[in-house]
Amino acid sequence: MLLKMLRNGIGLIVVGLDQLTRPKPIQRTADEQSKAQDAMKGLSLFQLNACPFCIKTRRALHRLNLDLDIKDIGRNKEFRQQLEAGGGRVQVPCLLIENEDQKEWLYESDDIIRFLEQRIA
Repeated sequence: MLLKMLRNGIGLIVVGLDQLTRPKPIQRTADEQSKAQDAMKGLSLFQLNACPFCIKTRRALHRLNLDLDIKDIGRNKEFRQQLEAGGGRVQVPCLLIENEDQKEWLYESDDIIRFLEQRIA
């Protein structure tokens, strides 16, 4: 019980520091921003609020100035079940890539960030 309280407390501190030190978002023209946002269609990020690797991924999203469907598996059990059933494991961050009738589950923050950067390039 004490360990869980300590972990949650540290998590809140990390999330707070993240909010205070976020990088500036990339500035684009309205047309460029619309194209970048269109490239995010069919993508969902499964995450936990205080997970350091999820924070890293969300910081990259903020820097890239992208809005993504974010599903917090700690706050919604359905998202957790969806991640486990579809991706085969409960590991975050995980990017769900849906193309027509195909789904791909991409794990690892560096791989997710690289995918997003390439998708909007």
